[in-house]
Amino acid sequence: MQQIGLPARRAAHHLLREVTGQGRLLSELTGSGALDHLASDDRARAYRLAADTLRGLDRADRMLKSHLSKNPSLYVRNALRLGTVELAGQEAAHGVVNAYVEIVGRNKRAASFKGLTNAVLRKIAAETDRWDKLPVPVTPPWLRRPLVAAWGRKVMDGIEKAHFKGAPLDLSAKEDAAAVAEATGGTLLPTGSIRLHDAGQVSALPGFEAGDWWVQDAAAALPIKLLGGIKGLNVLDLCAAPGGKTLQLAAAGAHVTAVDLSAGRMARVKENFQRTRLSAEIVVSDAFQFDRGGFDVVLLDAPCSATGTIRRHPDLPQAKDGAEFGMLIDQQAAMIDHALTLLRPGGRLVFCTCSLLPDEGEVQIEEALARHQGLSLDKTANDLPWIDDNWRCDDGGLRIRPDHWADKGGLDGFYMAVLTKPA
Repeated sequence: MQQIGLPARRAAHHLLREVTGQGRLLSELTGSGALDHLASDDRARAYRLAADTLRGLDRADRMLKSHLSKNPSLYVRNALRLGTVELAGQEAAHGVVNAYVEIVGRNKRAASFKGLTNAVLRKIAAETDRWDKLPVPVTPPWLRRPLVAAWGRKVMDGIEKAHFKGAPLDLSAKEDAAAVAEATGGTLLPTGSIRLHDAGQVSALPGFEAGDWWVQDAAAALPIKLLGGIKGLNVLDLCAAPGGKTLQLAAAGAHVTAVDLSAGRMARVKENFQRTRLSAEIVVSDAFQFDRGGFDVVLLDAPCSATGTIRRHPDLPQAKDGAEFGMLIDQQAAMIDHALTLLRPGGRLVFCTCSLLPDEGEVQIEEALARHQGLSLDKTANDLPWIDDNWRCDDGGLRIRPDHWADKGGLDGFYMAVLTKPA
């Protein structure tokens, strides 16, 4: 592990405070420039340290509990959490302890806890062998309860193991996946994605500048693969950013119209299209305001709770509380109804969400079929030879969970289905 310096540790402490204290997401913080003052290496170290700490927060708190008679302020507690995670990762105790004593001392309200910080972290340094003996960190109750209700405790244990392990880097190839796997030293997965377990800096990988691939979780790449051949078809990607599926559509030869409300995120989509030398019509618009119809296919990767992406985004369970679930579920239903109006008769709607909640997946399809006479679920779409039997749902859709392919590094949680509009 590369040594972490004080600037990166200060930045990681800031990120952790914003997530646990203000309910902000890491993507929001980094997108608004929270790490821009750091050199690129320190940016990566700060983000990695904050993410690792969020991933292991439950374990860190268990280790600290025996050394604290009562909880100090969040400012101090987060310094102790970061220090504990670093020490558990075998960082040199002297540097870790001194750094977090300095960070605590910089805050006037917390400065009186410098001695406590020093004493507690020195005790933690002497018992780091406890770390691997502690239970896998559990998901906060607001999310764990509905997931246990949906999948049962045994499955939830597997999901939590996947969340704690984190995620490898997956790539989607523009053309030759086997060639990309060989060039990058990755493994070609049965679904055609390329997986790297120790990727390093993404932009330094072979083929990045040439636009031979883009980053995309293997599960996120599946909805487009359900469509089969789409060359020459007119396809609408209704919620396009961050653009991985849009690139897939274009690489498969479709005429793509990409719509998304966020101008900033669509600017990054344009950058990826330029890098990969692919083309699409880019439209910045609210999905509900886009009313051009007649498409052969509409892809609706609907806004959702993103609970399927926690192994990549460990901040989500700490920053959120589930209060937005009802609004998101209503929005998804309305978006399905709107998307169907943009299809030609006989056209297909691909609906997917990166959620582990059935209300954002299986239930949405069940209710859409009840609302729209003649609408049908294309059950042949998930009958492809590379689809794992564990993914198939009774309704004809696919349900992917983080505990699937555990021996290969896991997958993001996803639900996906293909609906056909009556002709």
